[in-house]
Amino acid sequence: MSDKTDADNHANQINPNNDAYWESRGYEGRLEDWEDHIDNPK
Repeated sequence: MSDKTDADNHANQINPNNDAYWESRGYEGRLEDWEDHIDNPK
């Protein structure tokens, strides 16, 4: 992968508003009530 692709992927995985964030934590995608979960993870 290119440096930009790697950087984009990393940014997505640390952004709770992004599906990649949730998928990297074992979910199928972003939760409907994701804002409630960022302060209280499972």
